[in-house]
Amino acid sequence: MHIGRLVERFLREMDMPPTKFGRLAVRDPRFVQDLRNGREVRERTAARVIAFIEAEREKHSAA
Repeated sequence: MHIGRLVERFLREMDMPPTKFGRLAVRDPRFVQDLRNGREVRERTAARVIAFIEAEREKHSAA
């Protein structure tokens, strides 16, 4: 799945603002906006985003 779609789905699931996601996942509050504007991410950044999403989902499913 494209990283942008993964992020958008996560934002809807968690009702999380895009700037908060960017700050927490990659320390960049503009990250989601940049993705929406066509930003390409490096493999390492994509891995960080995926790891963050998985950890958050696990945290919320355990609660």
